[in-house]
Amino acid sequence: MTLIDTRTDAYGNPVSSRHGVDQYDLALDRYLRYHPDVIDVATALVTEEPQFPMGHAMAAYLSLSSTDTVDLPGARESAEALAALELNTREAAHLAAIQKWLAGDWHGAARQLDQLLIAWPADLLALLSGHLLDFFGGDARNLRDRVARSIGSIDPESPHYGFVRGMFAFGLEESGHYDAAEAHGLAAVEAHPDDVWAIHAVVHVYEMQGRVAEGIRFLRSREADWGDGNLFTVHNWWHLALYHLEAGKVDEALAIYDARVHNRESAGVPLEMLDASALLWRLYLEGEDTGARFSELADSWVSRTADPWYVFNDMHAVMALVGAGRMTEARAVVDRLERYAAARGAASATNLAMTVQVGLPASRALVAFAEGNDRRVIDELLPIRATFQVFGGSHAQRDALQRTLLTSAIRARELDLATALVNERLATRESSVYTLSRFAEIANARADLVNAQRYAKAAATYRSQFAAAI
Repeated sequence: MTLIDTRTDAYGNPVSSRHGVDQYDLALDRYLRYHPDVIDVATALVTEEPQFPMGHAMAAYLSLSSTDTVDLPGARESAEALAALELNTREAAHLAAIQKWLAGDWHGAARQLDQLLIAWPADLLALLSGHLLDFFGGDARNLRDRVARSIGSIDPESPHYGFVRGMFAFGLEESGHYDAAEAHGLAAVEAHPDDVWAIHAVVHVYEMQGRVAEGIRFLRSREADWGDGNLFTVHNWWHLALYHLEAGKVDEALAIYDARVHNRESAGVPLEMLDASALLWRLYLEGEDTGARFSELADSWVSRTADPWYVFNDMHAVMALVGAGRMTEARAVVDRLERYAAARGAASATNLAMTVQVGLPASRALVAFAEGNDRRVIDELLPIRATFQVFGGSHAQRDALQRTLLTSAIRARELDLATALVNERLATRESSVYTLSRFAEIANARADLVNAQRYAKAAATYRSQFAAAI
């Protein structure tokens, strides 16, 4: 049954009941801040106001956005509770999006939220949930344009306008609009210093432009705002660790890993564990000793690789298993992905397409890399490197695969390919210590000692500048 839309939330969006709307607005505020209280507030909302549809919608989105299979039963329970209520048109549109996501049609859910936001552009839960879906699906254009379509309909004086600018900043950055991304991101942080998503958007800009010293200073100056007490802190610590690696501070990067990224007290959620895998993998590619960290991380991953749901997570599990030398288990994950891809289950399963196009060949490449089969790594990764984004993550996260390809090209003495890859990187980040070091390595392989020394000197100069910022 559909009710008449006569009641609204704080942003003028229709709700079927005013009972619970204030608690909902509070939960939405906590969600936009990635504040851990959002779980308790949302739980209290559905417990105290079980007839308020948007409480169940938020609970479902919170479970789904973890990308963790252990949270799917809770998402289904919330969806069933929502479906049992009388809904207005907007609430029914949320239910449709949630049902598509639960059915494995992530792109269909994103499109459903696109349509919802055309009708109700100030629906911040739809905007945030759609933004996360765009991120998980690697849709850089819609990361930008979804927010662009809504931001003009939200009052700049509203209390959450800054958070919308923070989302816009990330979409702009992933689309390559770095100046605009930085401007919106810094404005968002100025409005809400605890906007950890906006902080992360600015950090991504500095990462993509090779502005390592600025990135270090920015994060350190605002550590009190992002370094603890939020659901996004691990990812921002990951970014700081990456800056330390560019500065040649491996011990400091590992100290951040141990204290902030992954340890025995970690929550053990995939969104954090994949950052741990990606950080250790960069060190693995450089031949750095990471001790028992890979093995401990692999222990956390093994329970998350049984059922296909989000292959971006599966690939990072393979990364950890390979790094730990647990090749039998790594191959078992790849075999499971092979069977999943061959079965071609649900036609609408977004994860199936992600697996076939990128996740499976990338996982095979990781195993081949550990086996020293660099030709296989190149054959797997080179044809798909321009479409890595289709299985999710950010440019910075997916760079682990680009680095794997480059390392294999050098090891296989495919020096023309390696040169092309480093030229591409250096054209957009001339201060990249990593890339300059690879240039020196390639020059050495060509017995070009003059250029080897030149690139090594340039890398050392930038590295000293970056280290000075720590």
